[in-house]
Amino acid sequence: MQQEWLAERFEEERRHLFGVAYRMLGSTSEAEDAVQDAWLRLSRSDADEIDNIGAWLTTVVARVSLNMLRSRKTRGEQPLEDRLPEPTVVLDDPTTQDPAERAMLADSVSIALLVVLDQLSPDERLAFVLHDLFAVPFDEIATMLDRSSDSTRQLASRARRRVRGRSADGSGPDRAVTAQREVVDAFFAAAQDGDLDRLIGALHPDVVLHADLGSGITTYRGAAKVAGNAVMYAHADRVTHAALVNGSAGVAITFHGKLYSVMAFTVVDGKVTEIEAYAAPDQIAKLAADLGLESAHG
Repeated sequence: MQQEWLAERFEEERRHLFGVAYRMLGSTSEAEDAVQDAWLRLSRSDADEIDNIGAWLTTVVARVSLNMLRSRKTRGEQPLEDRLPEPTVVLDDPTTQDPAERAMLADSVSIALLVVLDQLSPDERLAFVLHDLFAVPFDEIATMLDRSSDSTRQLASRARRRVRGRSADGSGPDRAVTAQREVVDAFFAAAQDGDLDRLIGALHPDVVLHADLGSGITTYRGAAKVAGNAVMYAHADRVTHAALVNGSAGVAITFHGKLYSVMAFTVVDGKVTEIEAYAAPDQIAKLAADLGLESAHG
């Protein structure tokens, strides 16, 4: 009976725990591993000794994520600017989509913020994510880091200065996504028509496209270069499906019914300022499985 009760309580916290881990790690697979680790630890614990299961689980996930970050730094893995963070993707169909899943993705952290967060030390990232994004008190974070509260506040303050200026516009997730979708749809309509002038009109002059094909990232800069690339890859057999990618308007592209790539867009003041194109075979295979599709990469 206690295991069933613990399982129910854990499921109530799962979305929150994944949010903490994903913002810490920038990887859906690693975040899922951290959440699963928390469940294993909870299932082996004496629940009678835990005053607040939600807080206890948050602490466990945070510590597991911190250890994974420190291990990543020790192994010298590539920082996020040299690889695109794993995206959270769901086909954007409000008629069939789970409302809770849509809400989670609409609240998801952006690729841009993940890149900034990856420039922080593991301790700075933990302090900022837990306090500024999840309102965990500094005293609790200090215990996780084995630091004083004042030292932890300084960590968060340094991190906050790095990410300042990336606040939301306050328009709300659904309204923001709708506005983004109009721009993204206009971009693909122009690409399909081969209309370079319309394409360039949808892009910020300094737009940047990062394409991850699995062997490193190729970067295109400037509206003319990005527009030319879009026209070159437009193909009648490649079908774009509206998707939420990290909570923002994006697309899943299928080729003969199989997932070929995923694209995430950053839209500011009605112009596309940044595009991330995911086409690495292993990543597309995982995303295809998550979306119930076949992968075009075999």
